[in-house]
Amino acid sequence: MPKRVLTGRVVSDKMDKTVTVLVERRVMHPLYKKFIRRSKKYAAHDDANLCKEGDVVSIEECRPISKRKTWLVIERNGAAVTTPGFTAEAAQA
Repeated sequence: MPKRVLTGRVVSDKMDKTVTVLVERRVMHPLYKKFIRRSKKYAAHDDANLCKEGDVVSIEECRPISKRKTWLVIERNGAAVTTPGFTAEAAQA
């Protein structure tokens, strides 16, 4: 089963090795047919503390790291981010 990948903006980097990512999507209102923005915040793992507030990042679903954290930062401002222990081979095992 492929992992979900979402793109969003970092809104908080105050926690150690964790960033809060705001992901926005557009949905059509069922009655008025107007597009509305819906947003959700995700806690994502950032092992090297590279991401800063305002960065555009891609996050990928992974195994649970903590109670709220099940996402991993894989790309920051278009550049790939490597996280030790979270390779494709480790996820398959």
